Amino acid sequence: MITPAKSLSLTAFFTLLLIAFMMGSNHVAARLAFNDGLDVATAVTVRSFATALVVACMVAWSGLTWRVNAKQGRGLLIVGLLIGTQSQLLYGAVSRLPVALALIAFNTFPIWTALWDRVIYRKTPDKAVLRALPILFVGLFLALDVLGAASGLSASAHAMQVGVGVGLALAAAAVFGVSLVVMQHETAGVDGRVRTAITLGLAGAVALSVVGVHGGPHWPHSSVGWLALGMVVFLYGTAFTIMFTLLPKLGVGNNAAIMNAEPVFALIVAWLVLGQTIAPSQIAGALLVVGTVIWLGFRKR
Repeated sequence: MITPAKSLSLTAFFTLLLIAFMMGSNHVAARLAFNDGLDVATAVTVRSFATALVVACMVAWSGLTWRVNAKQGRGLLIVGLLIGTQSQLLYGAVSRLPVALALIAFNTFPIWTALWDRVIYRKTPDKAVLRALPILFVGLFLALDVLGAASGLSASAHAMQVGVGVGLALAAAAVFGVSLVVMQHETAGVDGRVRTAITLGLAGAVALSVVGVHGGPHWPHSSVGWLALGMVVFLYGTAFTIMFTLLPKLGVGNNAAIMNAEPVFALIVAWLVLGQTIAPSQIAGALLVVGTVIWLGFRKR
């Protein structure tokens, strides 16, 4: 039986915008910490373990069970490893690109999700997703300044400058798409808080292993970097806490797509904090991508 989606209240709308703002600001804070010597693996380790601990406390407070069956356990393990990989890739992109552009490229994950659902579970993609593909490609083409027009560079020179970062962001979107598909099909029945605590704990373990390979953690060099790292933990952890404590009570349904305004907030905060700017044509492309993704989330099914 399908429960009708509840209408979006004003409280829910602003709560979703707050989450998008905190998630976007989290990435800006991460870039500030990276500029001060923090490495990606250390950032992901601290952020993941801290948030997993907060959510685990929520699970304990609510008296929820940690017990899962064999199928769910395998699914959670796979999702945890995928989220750990995705976090490394996305923060790697954030460390190399203007924050908003990294998030815009990552925001293609709904398309990747539909693709993986087709490839792995033979699910036919929604026609709306197929119709959105060319619009998303045009938006990305403009936002990422593929031809280098906004940067004043040739297409090849611009590709050399941003190619690695864009590749990491798109790879993060692809991996996140796989994780969402596996989560849906393999971990059904597991409470969202339990699932989040376990997967973020595993993601932290993945990041910790990368820290070990790199010879140990690389911490910020100054108080600015440490403050930024603290903001990463606070913003990411608080956003997740709000999602799993307030949103179920607000009845937002599919309207959670409004959280895809995250790149827009990141663009504004990065301009204010980091002085990062992008050309008007890139802003137009960004709005096209974000608007399309929000439309996909709000569409009637």
